[in-house]
Amino acid sequence: MLVSLLITAPWPGLARPAAAAELLQLRLDGLEIPIRLDQLEIWSHDPRSSQFLASRGFGSAGADVAVWLELLEPDSRADLLRLLRAPLLRDRSFGRQLLDSWAGGQMLAELGDLLTTPDGQPTTALLQKTLQDLLRQHREVTALSLLQALPLPSLSLQLDGLLTLAQQWRQQIDRQRQALRELEQLALPQRQSRPLAFSGRSRSAPRHLDLAVAHRQEPLPLELWPAPVQPGLEAGRQPWLLVLPGLGSNADQFAWLASALARRGWSVVVLQHPGSDGPALKAALDGQRPPPGAETVAARLRDVAAVLAAQRQGRLPIQGQGVVLVGHSLGGLTALLAAGVAPEPGLEARCRRAIDRLPIGNPSRLLQCQLASTGGLPAALSRPADLRGVMLFNSFGSLLWPSGALQALPVPTLMVGGSLDLVTPPLEEQLNLFLPSSQTSSRLVLVDGGSHFSPVRMAEREEVVFRLGSELVGADPVLVQGLLLGLCSDFLQSLQQPLVLPSQVRHQQGVTAYVLDQQAAHHWRDGLQP
Repeated sequence: MLVSLLITAPWPGLARPAAAAELLQLRLDGLEIPIRLDQLEIWSHDPRSSQFLASRGFGSAGADVAVWLELLEPDSRADLLRLLRAPLLRDRSFGRQLLDSWAGGQMLAELGDLLTTPDGQPTTALLQKTLQDLLRQHREVTALSLLQALPLPSLSLQLDGLLTLAQQWRQQIDRQRQALRELEQLALPQRQSRPLAFSGRSRSAPRHLDLAVAHRQEPLPLELWPAPVQPGLEAGRQPWLLVLPGLGSNADQFAWLASALARRGWSVVVLQHPGSDGPALKAALDGQRPPPGAETVAARLRDVAAVLAAQRQGRLPIQGQGVVLVGHSLGGLTALLAAGVAPEPGLEARCRRAIDRLPIGNPSRLLQCQLASTGGLPAALSRPADLRGVMLFNSFGSLLWPSGALQALPVPTLMVGGSLDLVTPPLEEQLNLFLPSSQTSSRLVLVDGGSHFSPVRMAEREEVVFRLGSELVGADPVLVQGLLLGLCSDFLQSLQQPLVLPSQVRHQQGVTAYVLDQQAAHHWRDGLQP
């Protein structure tokens, strides 16, 4: 269905554009229906019957608005309502920075291709100016208010394209639910697991160290969690762990994992990346700088190289026989690059196809394509000679490694995803990276009800960092983290004791995780084929 809207009318609160009119011509399958934007606004608030509009004094013409819109399919009508009501931008300072960022430019370019002049010319530049004007006067901008504010006598909107974008999230959830049903059909051993002694709160404080590095003016902040010396055991026999937080995250948000693993014998260093950490995100929200993105990966890799070198040189009070890289989200992508996994050639061509329309159902693709857009894709580091393993939470890289990331990685990898992750969807960003794997001891884990934010927690409060609603937060993060702790502990033990972590369905405190080896992962993917 091709729908176009000829739009006119100013938005209250802005000076009336000289060329503005008050009618909207809805073109639907060859029909042209005149609609006033104020009528559409009323319908968006309460899409009841034609009598509702007529009762507001719009007469038969107003009644026709509801009649025609009621002819839409129920799902499309519901998507249209959400589209008209939902804020495009909520915060004026952050919104202005977002519009100037690379990701914001991609969103405006897509919207400009859908919202054109009658002769088909994109309105990208006009959209940016109008949004900037709206944000100077209002803290929130909706799709409808943007349409009402555009200072052109007529516009053409490909409404079906907008609805397709709006439907992508729902379709992604449906795909992941179907994938979970396929996973439930696998014949995996069931295991009821007792939680390890874990409260979700750190019982001790880390040692803070500012590491002087050549590539930064300021020292690099580290949190150190040395493993206590156990009677009768030689110190440093286990590998040590280097934890890399995701975009906008601080080191203390992973204290729950670092402190618990340190008590179990693995020394841990948590690295905080200035420029892409919590303070950088706060500065973006305050309108002081653009939001951090993929441009920070090169600096992150230099941070990792500096910490690894400092440990080898004895400048960190951390011992261990080899290192395990641990990363969440963008930290996971950084860990793969730091482990020597070089991106496959052809990223720019893959990105042209991948973001032909905005990847609403997989926002991580925007970050991956931002790497290609700069022309400065950072080279992978030389694989650390003492690398013992990799642990990845909600990682991504399907466009960087379309043939799989782990086939070139000669160390065991634990790759964890969540069934409710709409930022790095597990089918595209974990399963496809996991297969094929060069290590029989590598494991793919899907947490039923886990989200992109399940591994993140504040150190000083029993509180989830992101309160985004059940569909984005998922199962109780404290319970998910308790299960993740057991999986990480078993995986680390398997580096010395094979088969400590076999394929299984693990149940713990009401949370379920599917642990897959290569064979089980292949069976899962085969069951997903149409």
